[in-house]
Amino acid sequence: MHTEAAAHLRSMILTGEMPPGTRLREQQLCEQLGVSRTPVREALRTLAAEGLVDLLPNRSVVVSQVRAPDIADLFTVFGTIEGLAAEMACRKITEAEIAEIGRLLAEMVDLHTNKDRAAYMRVNQLIHRRTVEIADSPVLYSVWQSLLPRVERARALANLDTGRWTQALIEHTKMFTALAARDGVLLASLTRTHFENSLPYLAERIDTTQSPPGASS
Repeated sequence: MHTEAAAHLRSMILTGEMPPGTRLREQQLCEQLGVSRTPVREALRTLAAEGLVDLLPNRSVVVSQVRAPDIADLFTVFGTIEGLAAEMACRKITEAEIAEIGRLLAEMVDLHTNKDRAAYMRVNQLIHRRTVEIADSPVLYSVWQSLLPRVERARALANLDTGRWTQALIEHTKMFTALAARDGVLLASLTRTHFENSLPYLAERIDTTQSPPGASS
């Protein structure tokens, strides 16, 4: 039950439904998720280990800020990892998988048109995940998965800017064209740029401190 609770809360944080600084109250979460306090507490510990929430000394829990000191480096590393995965995927992808990604992209276009940001982010995350899965490298997938929660949060914040959201969708269209053509070198480059382009839009939305006062892990 705590795994399901953690997944639900993680999704709400990653899509921006629970923005940085939101205070999470156990009783309210229990009622919202339909579970007891024990799985909620375990879920919050899991999210704290992922860097998504801060456990404060007074036993309160808040959604953590996206902090500036390492965000550029994080995006550079993650973009390089996904770029490598994209290049590998181009060598292995099937026609059926290209069609699958194409359908997901079409769904993203519709969600963008309807301004359904939360659903858009979920489909967006799925496209990135499927590309890494198609690369079929367990080691690469493990490293990618370990960094994913922090990166997805930052990207969700960047997409709160309407201009960046539209730009990101255009970038995805170009990336799909390269994927469909199985042009791994181009897709790797587009993928790295896709992450780098989010950085300017985070400048006013992230915390410049190293860590929250009194936070514990």
